[in-house]
Amino acid sequence: MKKIFLTLGIATMTLISAKAQDAKTDNAVITNPNAAVMTFDSDVVDYGTIEQGADGVREFKFKNTGKEPLIISNATGSCGCTVPTWSKEPILPGKTGSIGVKYDTKRLGAINKTVTVTSNAAEATKVLRIKGEIIAPKTAPVNTTSGPVEKN
Repeated sequence: MKKIFLTLGIATMTLISAKAQDAKTDNAVITNPNAAVMTFDSDVVDYGTIEQGADGVREFKFKNTGKEPLIISNATGSCGCTVPTWSKEPILPGKTGSIGVKYDTKRLGAINKTVTVTSNAAEATKVLRIKGEIIAPKTAPVNTTSGPVEKN
C-alpha cells in the first residue's frame, strides 16, 4: 500500500512539474524576428595610455544587421565624466551608425567606464565599455645652459 501511494505521489509531482514547465514556455517573451540588430565593430573602446588634457572623443561604430529601422532612444554614461552622443534619426537596415563618447581627460588614472544604450533592437539594452589610462603630461626638457659653450 505504501508503494502505491509513493508511486502516485511521484507521478503527481512529475505531472505538476511538467505543467509548470509548460506555463513558463507559454509566458516566454516572443522576440520579433525582424527586429533591428546593432552589430558593433567592438563593444570596447581602448584609449590606451594618453596624456592628461588629450582629446577624449572616441566612437563605437555599428551596423544595423536587422530587418527594421534602428532607433536609439537613449545612451547614458556611468558617470558625468563620460558623455555619449548619438543620432536621433533611424538607422535603416544595412546602414551604419556610431555612438560618440567624450571622456573628461583632465582626470588622472585608469579609465574603466560604461555607456548604456537603449534602443528598439532585439537586444534592447546594450552596455559598451571604455578603458585606458590617463597620465600626467610630459614636460619639455629644460635647457640648463645659458648659451652655447665655446671652446678655446
